[in-house]
Order: sequence, then C-alpha cells, then structure tokens
Amino acid sequence: MKSILILLGVLVTHLAVAGSEVHEKVLDNGLKVLMKPDHRAPIVTSQVWYKVGSSYEHGGLTGISHVLEHMMFKGTKRLAPGEFSRIIAEHGGRENAFTGRDYTAYYQTLAKDRLAIAFELEAERMRNLTLPEEEFAKELEVVKEERRLRTEDDPESLTFEQFNATAYEASPYRIPIIGRASDLEHLKVGDLRAWYRRWYAPNNATLVVVGDLEPEAVFLLAEKHFGPLKPERILPPKVRGEPVQRGEKRLRVKAPAKEPYLILGYKATALGHAEPAWEPYALELLAAVLDGGSSARFSRELVRGTRVAASASAGYDAFSRLPGLFLIDGTPAQGRTLEALEQAFRAQVERVQREPVAASELARIRTQVVAHKVYEQDSVFYQAMQLGRLETVGLGWPLVDQYVTQLSRITPEQIRAVARKYLVADRLTVALLEPQPLDGKQNGKRDGKRDGKQPRSKAAGGPGHAH
Repeated sequence: MKSILILLGVLVTHLAVAGSEVHEKVLDNGLKVLMKPDHRAPIVTSQVWYKVGSSYEHGGLTGISHVLEHMMFKGTKRLAPGEFSRIIAEHGGRENAFTGRDYTAYYQTLAKDRLAIAFELEAERMRNLTLPEEEFAKELEVVKEERRLRTEDDPESLTFEQFNATAYEASPYRIPIIGRASDLEHLKVGDLRAWYRRWYAPNNATLVVVGDLEPEAVFLLAEKHFGPLKPERILPPKVRGEPVQRGEKRLRVKAPAKEPYLILGYKATALGHAEPAWEPYALELLAAVLDGGSSARFSRELVRGTRVAASASAGYDAFSRLPGLFLIDGTPAQGRTLEALEQAFRAQVERVQREPVAASELARIRTQVVAHKVYEQDSVFYQAMQLGRLETVGLGWPLVDQYVTQLSRITPEQIRAVARKYLVADRLTVALLEPQPLDGKQNGKRDGKRDGKQPRSKAAGGPGHAH
C-alpha cells in the first residue's frame, strides 16, 4: 500500500512537471485559439474542433455531420478534390478527421516549420468548401458502404445501435453517428450546403495547437490565416432533455452472429450536470474498479475466475455535452448463457453497492488512471485532443489540470454512493444479441469499431467515425 502511494505521488509530480501552461486567444471573428508549448520534439499538431456532431442532428438528417466530414477533403474554391491531403503528405505530415456525438474535428501533425501550411489549408476549407454534386454522390456511397460494413453486417454494432435507440427516449444521443440508412438514402447536397454554412464558422470552432513553438508565433499565424474569415450567426441546438425513466427496459436483437452479446446501460450524469459535482469522478473510478485492466474485478472474477465471460467491460464518459450511460457489456464464455452472464454482472453491481471498495484496491486503480494521464502527455496529439474536446463540449480546457486532483479526492464511500444512486433497475436498459445462422456472412465478431461505443476496457467517448 505504501509503495502504491509513493508511486502515485511520483506520477502526479511527473504530470505537473511534464505539463506546460496553455495560452488562449480569441480572434475578433470569434475563433478561439489554444496553444500549449511542448519542446521535446520539433513537431506540432494542429486541430480544428467544430461544435457540431450527431447530437446536433434530427430525424431526416442523421449522419449529415459525418458525411460533411468526408466532403471536407473533396475540394474548395482553391483546392481540387484530394489536394488537401496531397499537400500535407508532400510536406511530410499526416492528417485525418473524426466525427463524434458532440464534435467534428480535423487534425494535422507536421514538422514545426510547416504549421503555416496547415493553417492556410484549414482556413480555406472552413468557409470555402464547394461541395460538388458529383463528389457528394461518390462520397455518399462510401458512407453507405461504411454503414453496411460497420453496423448492419457487424452484429455487436447493430445491437448497440438498437440498444441506444431504446435506452434514450428523447436525448439526441440515440442518433447513430454514421446516420440511419433511410436518412442517408435521401440526403441531398443542398442539405449538406446548409449544414456547412450553419455550423462551419470561426465563431463555432476552436483551433488547438500543441508542439515546439511559442504561443505568440502561433497566434500571429492564426490571425493571418483565420482572422479574415467571417463569422456566422450561430443558434445553439434546441434542448432535447431525456425524461425520467420509469422502469427497466429490455430488448432482444436477432442477427447473424458467431456469438451472443450482452449490454447493460444505466442512465448516468456527466460533468456540468451532476449534483454534487464529484459524482462523475466517482463513476469514472467505479468503471475502473470493474474494468481497469487484468487485475480488475471483471477480468479477475468473471473471465479468469468463474469463467462465465469470454470478455467483459465497463465504461463511463464524464466528458460529454449531455448526460449519458454507465455501460457494461460482454460475451459469455463457451457453454455459458447470456442469462448467466447478466446474473454475474448484476452480482458485481450489487457488490459495489453493498461493500465499499478497499483502500488498497482504490489506491491501485487511482495509480493506473493517473499513469494513463502521464503517458498521454508524451503525445502532442493527445494533449491537443484533451484540450479540444473539453472546450468543444462546453466544459472548458482548464479542466485538464483538475482531473487528476479531483480523482484523488474520491473516497470508497463516494464510489458506493454513485453505484447505489445510478446503477439501479429504473435507470437500466438491457440488450441481448441472439445469434442467428451466418448464411455465408463473414462478419459476426467485433472489430473494435463499434459506432459511438467506447473501446473495451477504456472510458467511453473517444472519437466516433473517422474519415
């Protein structure tokens, strides 16, 4: 126990030393620029985050944010289709984009003396996209095929999509990032043009730069390239609050699959919505108690112990624009049933409600979480990701420096309190995938790309669909 506490202290100290001050400037057109110097390597990452994603959409237009992300590479007034990516590659950089529920983001990582190139190209497509009809038609087919491969032919993704639509009654988090098939079928380039004009403006974006440069140099470049862009009148999306759930929900999904699959989702809170404010941090640690690596309870007791599960995970995302779910999912071991796995999951939930987590177990888990944050500081990309995401969902980038401190204050009793408050039947939705004959289909196993769902054994809320 003493050695764990010493290691935790070393990690927190290392995190403080490795971090550097974030500098902020807001241009006259409303673009917020965040710059964090990191001089350990002569590289820089540049990211533009737009406050729009699938949770901004509505029926008839689902998937439009993701389609627009694809079209951002298909030509502007000055750039031919594909030229953006070609220029970045010629200068030795790498670039891509991703769409989530609450954001759409674009990034480039290059040598530090190439930042002006990234700014020039990104500023060009912020307001000058041409959206040619023929490119739209081709890219829409790409997205439709992506949906077929990643959702309709992937039984776990299909189950999760239907689970979301059942768990959420009104929240826009019920909308799949990839979009619904019928909406994609009827999407028009005119819809895309209106969506682009409405949301892609400097006053609805955050530019994040992390790397081997000084803040003033970055701000001058940002002013030169982004400063002339005109802002847009941005009306925030109408609030679509989730009503109180009044009982457990259950659904069964029948689809061609090689193995059964189970999801339990409890309605939870999020930072900015929680009262008291410490609850999301306690839920983060609760997820780690259950699924924080090979020594956590699910792996130790359900996979290796009773062998009721072939796989088992828990995830929770505190950093979202709207309240979400505390998720538990898994696949039963060979010869074991979905019912047996569900019973085992419920028993684990009852245990954390009944017994406070031991101080030694909590210390080990907290050390793992802090270590993960330390390792993220080794990447300029993930440092920028943290800043951009927090700013875009409305929590503010300064929360980056408070996260570890807040986690260190959570007690075993607080973890038990959130388990008792949120992991209850009236907040629960259960989905069961019942495998059907494959009939020649090759899919049926997870590929790590489930739409909008957190990676196994990690907190929820990572990037959604990438370009």
